Amino acid sequence: MNRESSRTVQPAHGRLGVLLPGMGAVATTFIAGVESVRRGLAQPVGSVTQLGTIRLGKRTEGRSPAIRDFVPLARLDDLVFGGWDPIPDDAYRAAKVAGVLEDAHLAPIADFLKGIVPMPAVFDQYYVKKLTGSNVKQGKTKRDLAEQLREDIRRFKRDHALERLVIVWCASTEIFIRPGPVHATLAAFERAMAENHPDIAPSMLYAWAALMEGVPFAMGAPNLAVDTPALQELALARALPIAGKDFKTGQTLLKTVLAPMLKARMLGISGWYSTNILGNRDGEVLDDPESFKTKEESKLGVLEHILQPELYPELYGNVFHKVRINYYPPRRDNKEGWDNIDIFGWLGYPMQIKVDFLCRDSILAAPIVLDLALFMDLAQRSGMEGIQEWLSFYFKSPMAAPGLVPENDLFIQQTKLKNTLRYLMGEEQITHLGIEYYER
Repeated sequence: MNRESSRTVQPAHGRLGVLLPGMGAVATTFIAGVESVRRGLAQPVGSVTQLGTIRLGKRTEGRSPAIRDFVPLARLDDLVFGGWDPIPDDAYRAAKVAGVLEDAHLAPIADFLKGIVPMPAVFDQYYVKKLTGSNVKQGKTKRDLAEQLREDIRRFKRDHALERLVIVWCASTEIFIRPGPVHATLAAFERAMAENHPDIAPSMLYAWAALMEGVPFAMGAPNLAVDTPALQELALARALPIAGKDFKTGQTLLKTVLAPMLKARMLGISGWYSTNILGNRDGEVLDDPESFKTKEESKLGVLEHILQPELYPELYGNVFHKVRINYYPPRRDNKEGWDNIDIFGWLGYPMQIKVDFLCRDSILAAPIVLDLALFMDLAQRSGMEGIQEWLSFYFKSPMAAPGLVPENDLFIQQTKLKNTLRYLMGEEQITHLGIEYYER
């Protein structure tokens, strides 16, 4: 063992609360899935924390423990769920409305799901045009609303006798907001909350409340939220981890695999056209141009970051990249993503790649929520504060330190994640050089 880390990872004693802003398709699929796994009714397919392994040392050593055995993660049996939503349906009713899981999966855990009732949400239709709801907090200022969230967090922790909490945003995509002066410092941000500034969106209030209560916060939508200097300042002041943005589930997941492959072989790209049809609440929200703009920014940035057109102008300097999302109710949560990729190879000869990914949006997102909840809790117990770039593996638009270009190649992200776990546990980093096997 090469003792590289001087960090002390605190054990995961006691119960961990997982609070979810947004109790719709993703959140209820996540909760129902965890409870089904806890009862031995299903396997946690898609969860790196539950099914993944990690190689330690040389290949010849044969050491590849399960990640859940290698690092001290909270146990599934110790997770307690809660959240907020503008629609007052309990988790069972919300799951039925979402239509992701069949009755065969919901009926055995119906009593458990019915016991999870969302707290009134901080919600403003200005930021999510296509949604309405009656389960909504009232307050004179945004600061008042954020203080009510803080009280919710304190009460949930007290009522359930929790040791720790994490918050993972599972709610909708808000309208596009550019970072401005109100996001530049914590003082400016808190002043803007008191003044009801329009650039302080509800997701920012949840993030502020979480950090003020000592709770790590992960942003699962492309909302600005913690990707601001003000809330990053607060995270560092409170020594808390933050992560985001936008769960990487379907079409973008494929892009972070296909684009690195093309770049690795120095094959050129002239165009990449992506379109989606989706019929769930997320699809309805994204039918609004202002919300779609936020999602579009998240999805478009991936290719440019991976391909580095400034380094390879002859191959990627003129890529026509278009993304479309179309609301199509008959598909509900079963999203279909089409990609047409026009590439060129030796002597400039054109070729094409066509991909049709018929995926289930919430089925892909649910294990991400689980992994982020467990890894964010681990980060806090390891004294890791601020942006958790090692969790970029899970995000379309990963946050990074100022001046850094975020890494979007899925396999580099995976290496970063596993090397961080090795670092935390004092194990040697894996470079995959392997020359020692062949030197005499």
